[in-house]
Amino acid sequence: MTQANDTPNDLAAFWMPFTDNAYFKAHPRMLVAAEGMHYTAADGHSVLDATGGLWCVNAGHCRPQIVEAIRQTAGRVDFAPTFQLGHPLAFEAASRLAMLMPQGLDKIFFTNSGSESVDTALKIALAYQKARGQAGRTRLIGRERAYHGVNFGGISVGGIVGNRRPYATLLPGVDHLRHTHDPARNAFSRGLPQHGAELADDLERLVALHGAETIAAVIVEPVAGSTGVLIPPVGYLQRLREICTKHDILLIFDEVITAFGRVGKATAAERFGVTPDLITMAKGLTNAAVPMGAVAVSRHVHDTIEGSGPDGIHLFHGYTYSGHPLASAAAIATLDLYVTEGLFEKAIELEDYWADAVHSLKGARHVIDCRNIGLIGGIELEPRPGAPTMRAMDVFRRAFDEGLLIRTTGDIIALSPPLILEKSHIDRIFGKLAEILAAVD
Repeated sequence: MTQANDTPNDLAAFWMPFTDNAYFKAHPRMLVAAEGMHYTAADGHSVLDATGGLWCVNAGHCRPQIVEAIRQTAGRVDFAPTFQLGHPLAFEAASRLAMLMPQGLDKIFFTNSGSESVDTALKIALAYQKARGQAGRTRLIGRERAYHGVNFGGISVGGIVGNRRPYATLLPGVDHLRHTHDPARNAFSRGLPQHGAELADDLERLVALHGAETIAAVIVEPVAGSTGVLIPPVGYLQRLREICTKHDILLIFDEVITAFGRVGKATAAERFGVTPDLITMAKGLTNAAVPMGAVAVSRHVHDTIEGSGPDGIHLFHGYTYSGHPLASAAAIATLDLYVTEGLFEKAIELEDYWADAVHSLKGARHVIDCRNIGLIGGIELEPRPGAPTMRAMDVFRRAFDEGLLIRTTGDIIALSPPLILEKSHIDRIFGKLAEILAAVD
């Protein structure tokens, strides 16, 4: 039997995603093992994971319950198609997931990633409008600075220019709301910023411009993660829901990051008391042990599509690996862990201590803003003149070498640790960051 080699014989073949490939391959930083709150680097030093892998390892690394569920399933049924057939684990995973969703969002469509979940939700929105006799509603509304994955639908409604600029062909008929980031009024907000609910009224501008009868759906992240931890102002999501309802527009929450305890509840919809029509998920669904995504769909939307014609296929969409047995097993085991260990509740219990730690960096060298919600933190740095992003990247590299994994986007440090962390981990994360910020140029 071949075994994994901690020292690859060649770095050339792997074209790494969202990576400065030339720099990495000249200065590789490798992770070779993981357990609990820590990774092990190739040179043997321990790395405290302050990012939950990539916003996704919510229950900590290599949890035995999840590992064993995958192992047992792999030995029993390695693959089973879900086109015109099924296997029990997919149905159990869907039922368990539906129980965590807001009331009425109890139809689950499985995907393999957040990007696929977003494109699936957009297609369901368009199929719904056609099924109810509103085929002219084809326009999709995203938001500036939004990240909705990397498929063509996602980058079309997304608003990060670097993800859009290289690709000339995007979906037609897409427009964008203004983003909510307002450091002039909301810098160093603890929890939800007080100013900016009125920014939701930008949707009324787009309705006036295009006509409500042309708009199928609005998609937003309740908390925008990959663009730098942009937290919704008080009342913003509620106002967006009111406008969508008024104009009969579907509201989609992209909760690929915020679902599964990251903001202290199963979903941000629950935390903020706003129920959308669809929710996209991935990442924490399986604790990242096996790739899996999902879309929770309101019963009304589902039933409208499924009742739109004679018997047969009504939604012409799906993936070979939708509801894959190993992913389903991992999802069930992960959802069990969240419940038995009370991890969503733990996030709420630690939120104030976490917030104090995030805001302890106010006044630290280079820091121009700190923001937090749940167990998410954003530390915004002043860019270096003529070299944007490089100060944060230097912090990232130095942190790794000194035993701390963080995430950076632009000049923003984004933090999202596994929900199993203790106060001692929080102290170490922010103590180390304070040291590094004092030392970098």
